[in-house]
Formats: sequence, C-alpha cells, structure tokens
Amino acid sequence: MKSEVPKQGSLLSVPCVQEIAKKPLKHVPPRYVRTDEDCPVVTHTNPSPQVPVIDMQKLSSQEELEQLHRACKEWGFFQLVNHGVSSELLEKVKMEVQQLFNLPMEEKKKLWQKPGELEGFGQGFVVSEEQKLNWGDLFYMITLPSYLRNPHLFPNLPLAFRETLEAYSVELKHLAMKLLDLMAKVLGMDPNDMRVLFEEGHQGMRMNYYPPCPQPELAIGLNSHSDASGLTILLQINEMEGLQIRKNGVWIPIKPLPNAFVINLGDVVEILSNGIYQSVEHRATVNSVKERVSIATFYNPCSEVEMGPAPSLITPQTPPLFKRVRVHDFYKDYLSRELRGKSYVDTLRLPLDK
Repeated sequence: MKSEVPKQGSLLSVPCVQEIAKKPLKHVPPRYVRTDEDCPVVTHTNPSPQVPVIDMQKLSSQEELEQLHRACKEWGFFQLVNHGVSSELLEKVKMEVQQLFNLPMEEKKKLWQKPGELEGFGQGFVVSEEQKLNWGDLFYMITLPSYLRNPHLFPNLPLAFRETLEAYSVELKHLAMKLLDLMAKVLGMDPNDMRVLFEEGHQGMRMNYYPPCPQPELAIGLNSHSDASGLTILLQINEMEGLQIRKNGVWIPIKPLPNAFVINLGDVVEILSNGIYQSVEHRATVNSVKERVSIATFYNPCSEVEMGPAPSLITPQTPPLFKRVRVHDFYKDYLSRELRGKSYVDTLRLPLDK
C-alpha cells in the first residue's frame, strides 16, 4: 500500500506579502506586528559564536565524526562544506527559485494553495483569523517519493525548474541518508533503527521569500520554531542573512558560507536519539534593504511506521524519554496547530519519574 502524507485541514488563506511590500509602506500592517516574539534585532557586544562547520569529505575520520557528534549534541545545527552536490546544480536551483518568486501574480495564482493544503504559494500554519502573520511567502511542495507529488502543482512548474528539482531532490535524498547513517554510527545505534524510519522517507521543499520590510524590528519572516523533520538542509539563494538560532537563551545569527548547506536536526531525530541530539528553535528575520530567498529541504520518515526512541539506545540507565507514535499521526497533529517554539515535541515527552 502506498503511504500518504497527512494533509493540513485547517489552513487559512492569507495575502501575498511580496505584493504588499511592493506598495510604498511606511509602517508594517497591524497583523504583521509581532510583539509576541523576541525582538528580531540582535546586538552582541562581542562577535557572536558561529555554528560548527563540518567537512563531508573528512567524515571518514574519527576526529571529524566526533566533531559531527558534538555539533549535533551541543548545537543541533551545522554548516556542511564539500558535500558533493555540484556547484553547477546549486546555481541552477538558486536561479530558478528566484525566478519562481518573480513570476507575475496571475501565474502564481495557478500555483496557489488550495483550501486545507499546505502545498503551493502562501503561508503555513495559519489556523485562525486573529493569528499574527509572518512577513514572508512560501512555496511548498512534496518532491519525493514522486508518486506523492501534487498532480496539480509539479506539472505546472516551468519545465527547466522541474528538471532541476528532479536532480536536486535525488541528490539531497542521498545526502540526507548519508548524514543520518553517520549519526546512527556515532550515536552507537543499530543502523537498522535509522534505516527502517528513513529509507522510504518523504522529502518536501519549502522555498522562502522574505521581502524588504519598512519596520524590520517589528516583524518576523518566520517565527520561532523547531522543525518536525528528521533533517532540514537549507540552501541560501542570495547573500542576505536572516537565519537566527536560539542557544542558551540568546539569538545567534548564522552567516552562511558560500555554497555550503546549513543543516539542522528536526524533532524526529531528537526523539529517535532519545534526547542525546536536540532540535533547536530558529527563526527568519527580515530587513529594510533587500529581499532574502532560501530553500529548505525536509527529509522525513515514512508515514506508515511507528517512531520513538531507538530501541538500541534504551537501557535501564537510559529509559525512553518520549512516547512512541505513528509517524502519520505525529505529522497530522503537528500540521494542525500554530507553529510555536518546541511546543509540539514537548507534548510527546514522558514524565521523568516513569
């Protein structure tokens, strides 16, 4: 039986922020003022620490594997260099994602989200008319396995973009599986505990467009959250910074290296590693000068299996910290609520006295 990806049943339609930002605005419209978020403008008296950099070509060495382990334990984020994805393919992806957001509004409407669906142009996780909105648009689609692609969406993309996405999605699946296998190795897990979850996994891509904002100190491009994925692989499309992660209660800006991927662990890996690795809150900020564009690729487990802490990591001294749950139900619940911090993964924690 073919597996399905849970649909989001309560998604509300919202205006296109890219269109709003084309008007000569002096103030952010009230619904985009985010007093519910920490101030997005971060000032550090000293140079802020930077996330670790992992060299994919050196991961055959024990030393680099230990660096990976530390990055996953202490940061939940790292930049990956020498990852093996060709710079030519990355340049094509960058150019065509930019062109996607440059399409005329009439063309975008053909690719707009349908009621109750997250795929297409729009915003995600909008569950009430009173909810504050992010200063950004997304284009989301399921890319793998190919039979799960939206039949009204993928065929309507420009042909060159479809061909590029085909190549990019396969490359990033291979990369995600290599990284997950290495994480299993360094955690001392039975490799099958990782493979049974992810080998037939789902991949989705979220292209993000954050227009210039007249009051960037009041708005947020994407509010604070942790990802529900196994792994997220982010490619920065242009040179504007904006990604921040929360570490020890402080927001740290990430300065992306040229042609590197920014990798972060999702809630699934936190659960699977029984809390040894952690998903980390992050957010996207905006600026008054220039748009910021990025593409995040999420690699998720197969929806038909059950997940929980890896059996090979459970001992009398290290009991399970999370409930077991069917992957389909995990995502169905995640997609039905507002995106906020780590509030969802926290609902799966077992009481410490058990």
